[in-house]
Amino acid sequence: MSRIFANLNQIRDTQRRRRFHIGVILGVLFLILLLFVYLFIGRSGYWLVDDDSFEHVSWVAILDGQTADMERSDYTLKIMEEGKADSVLILGRRVFRDKNNADYYADDFMRSGNIDSGRVFLFRHNDPSTLEEALSIVPWFKSKNVDTVLLITSAAASNRAKHIFTTLAGEKPVFITVDIQHYLYNSKNWFFERESRKIWLREWFALFNSYYDLWGVDTLELDSLKLPEVKSLKEERISLPKVESTKWISIKETFLKNHVSDSILKVDSAKTDSTKKDSTKIKSAKKDSTSR
Repeated sequence: MSRIFANLNQIRDTQRRRRFHIGVILGVLFLILLLFVYLFIGRSGYWLVDDDSFEHVSWVAILDGQTADMERSDYTLKIMEEGKADSVLILGRRVFRDKNNADYYADDFMRSGNIDSGRVFLFRHNDPSTLEEALSIVPWFKSKNVDTVLLITSAAASNRAKHIFTTLAGEKPVFITVDIQHYLYNSKNWFFERESRKIWLREWFALFNSYYDLWGVDTLELDSLKLPEVKSLKEERISLPKVESTKWISIKETFLKNHVSDSILKVDSAKTDSTKKDSTKIKSAKKDSTSR
């Protein structure tokens, strides 16, 4: 009997230890879950944002895709007026036939501040992604022997953009990014805002996809035959053919002349018609008086 009770006690002790171990494991898993939830909700929004500090940069590149608030242009204009940046390259995608976002951005940029047009450069392209933009302009910056470039993009895309440009550029130029503090993305409380959740989800997928796209990709070599055509606003205005302005003036003058002549003809015809009507009335009145 004593052996039987001893075996029962041993079985109970084994079960207690097993339950204790299971409880410890479940507790650890619960803590890991809490940590994951904290990191997922509290920190993952920050991981998309790469906010570098700087005192001065020679070039700023405004990537296409800003909202109607023109928040990227406004930030760039601010730091250029403060003397923190020398020149800006405005990128814009073709949006309708011969219309390009870069032209609209540049027009608003020049009207919003007092910046020399020789410091504002345009790159019109049809690149569908940040990676394609980087493939186009990284060689151009290399040809200019640029040291540091500040990339202006949305806060949630800053980490991804910096990774793409740095991977393709290699050691030089150095690309940095900043958080421009736009209201659409809240890195702190992204989980509780609908638009921020959409941006968070899209940017994390885009970030993972960029690592996949750049897997095994080497830095871009400088090829002078493949450099994009980039000009400043001042150069573009100088190189504009005078024939176009002359043609526009002649068309405008012709339109005005035709419009004025048509108006004169209408007035003359109206006067003629009224004169004919008056003469007809007078003749009929004379006939009536004669018959009487």
